[in-house]
Amino acid sequence: EYLSAENISSPSKLAIVGGSNGGLLVTACITQRPELFAAAVAQVPVTDMLRFHKFTIGYAWISDFGTSEKADEFATQIKYSPVHNCDASVGRFPATMVTTADHDDRVVP
Repeated sequence: EYLSAENISSPSKLAIVGGSNGGLLVTACITQRPELFAAAVAQVPVTDMLRFHKFTIGYAWISDFGTSEKADEFATQIKYSPVHNCDASVGRFPATMVTTADHDDRVVP
């Protein structure tokens, strides 16, 4: 919003890129505010905030993200979990590339 308001750029020229936790940020941004970006690249993102702790090393991130098994933390996570907030009625999403790795022991494909 700032870049557009200051005439530095416009959504039609903006791309967002991030990996791992940055990939979470990218996917949260494009599901919440898709109109702000023309393109997005999410590299090995954590996108299921309600189940990340059930796979591989995800349990170690509970101190960072909380756990959906606690009602108050679930209430926060459900608000930004990209998998749970992807709404087709939004209309247009930015052109998006999501990458993963079949041997990634941190972020489950």
